[in-house]
Amino acid sequence: MPALNAFKTALAARQPQIGLWLSMADPYMAEVSATAGFDWLLIDGEHAPNDLRSTLAALQSVAPHRAQPVVRAVQGDTALIKQLLDIGAKNLLVPMVDTAEQARALVSATRYPPLGIRGVGSAVGRASQWSARTDYLDVADAEVCLLVQAETVAALSNLAQICAVDGIDGVFIGPADLAASMGHRGRPGHPEVQAAIEAAMRTIVASGKAAGTLTSDPKLARRYLELGCTFIAVGVDVLLYAGAARKLAADFSGAPPAEEPAPRAAY
Repeated sequence: MPALNAFKTALAARQPQIGLWLSMADPYMAEVSATAGFDWLLIDGEHAPNDLRSTLAALQSVAPHRAQPVVRAVQGDTALIKQLLDIGAKNLLVPMVDTAEQARALVSATRYPPLGIRGVGSAVGRASQWSARTDYLDVADAEVCLLVQAETVAALSNLAQICAVDGIDGVFIGPADLAASMGHRGRPGHPEVQAAIEAAMRTIVASGKAAGTLTSDPKLARRYLELGCTFIAVGVDVLLYAGAARKLAADFSGAPPAEEPAPRAAY
């Protein structure tokens, strides 16, 4: 039975998906972003002040639009994953996955028995449209798109095994944490880090899984697309706003704009 998930289908077909990171934790900004033309939007629960209810509000704001929401959990917690799935998150990004064992546990958390351990409570949840989707339990396992973040030296050493886990749809390279793990904290553009990222992307693509990352550098984004990456976020909402606001203020104050933060070093 085909997955009822446009984002997952696009990744499986290797159609590049360009996204925007949502860190403002505000449903109104999520809705604005959904009208901008991006393929996907990352609702961040790890480094943005989102909780379950604000994540739900963002999902509801984005729902009428073409952009597909991806929810990043704060961690790979089984109970939290159950809640995120029940409120209608189909696409999950889980940080700090270092081993194939962790990856298999995450797959289990997103699947109903007998294939996994997800608790069955969809009848009262948004995911099933409060039981209006009468076939939900039949399609739910296939509907989930599970993406994991490889962002440490340990994760890269285990990358082939992580990619081989059935049920993992894609692997996201976290450049900031990887740089720190490699001894280059705050410098994801360091040649050693970039070489490791490119090698990792080749491994992911060769495995048949989708490769992804975040970069605000258009040249790097295009390079990653050339390597076969299929889901790339090319900006962060709060930093786009901060940059534009600072420039506008500087234009009228005569003072030089404040130095821009580096999204790749923060995420």
